[in-house]
Amino acid sequence: MNQTRTIRMYIPKHYFNTNKRLPVLYMHDGQNIFRDEDAIGGVSLSLEKVFNEQDCQMIVVGIDCIQAQRIEDYCPWQGGEYSQQFHIDDSWQPDGQRYIEFVTNELKPFIDKHYRTKSDKTAIAGISLGGLISPYAVCVYPTIYNSMAVFSSSFYRNQEKIEDLIRKSDISHVNKIYMDCGSLESDDNKVNQAFIHSNEEVAKAFQTELTIINGAKHDYSHFRHRVGNVLINLFS
Repeated sequence: MNQTRTIRMYIPKHYFNTNKRLPVLYMHDGQNIFRDEDAIGGVSLSLEKVFNEQDCQMIVVGIDCIQAQRIEDYCPWQGGEYSQQFHIDDSWQPDGQRYIEFVTNELKPFIDKHYRTKSDKTAIAGISLGGLISPYAVCVYPTIYNSMAVFSSSFYRNQEKIEDLIRKSDISHVNKIYMDCGSLESDDNKVNQAFIHSNEEVAKAFQTELTIINGAKHDYSHFRHRVGNVLINLFS
């Protein structure tokens, strides 16, 4: 992508004392994953603390976003008709395809070369727009990303396209899918219902369950209470 980008990694504390190979989880918005002092807005998922406390046995690769182009990187397509009800700026150009090509064809081979990974046990996870680009990656590279977790996903920006891609894709190799969203994603009730409906429709396309978190808002102070435990239970 002709860019410099920070990659943050979680390595289990006993990694260097064994020869064990580990599954790998790739996550977007890397600066918001591990520590509050690095996070945009000062509140992270605190995954470093959670994973250490629970002796998590997986490698986590966090890919920092470039804030000025986050929408472009995490959207594979231009906005569709469904997105118009959210009254969002649609002047950007989607670059999600190139971003996932970078993660899959440049970053993953580098990680597999330099760390003891189970190259056939690769998961991907994201929040909000990171939850949109993750199923895109699963559909385009289903034999590489065989597990996925997405939280409060902003599917609405590419609603029609992502549903269509899921239904057309062979995802028989994908063995674990987790999807959730909060019951209070927006203070505007009409927008909130459209957001939840958006997630419900994508879950139907995947033929999987959507978990509605009662009282949860679209905010890292809410995300941090559930994301870490879900990831450990699914992938570690």
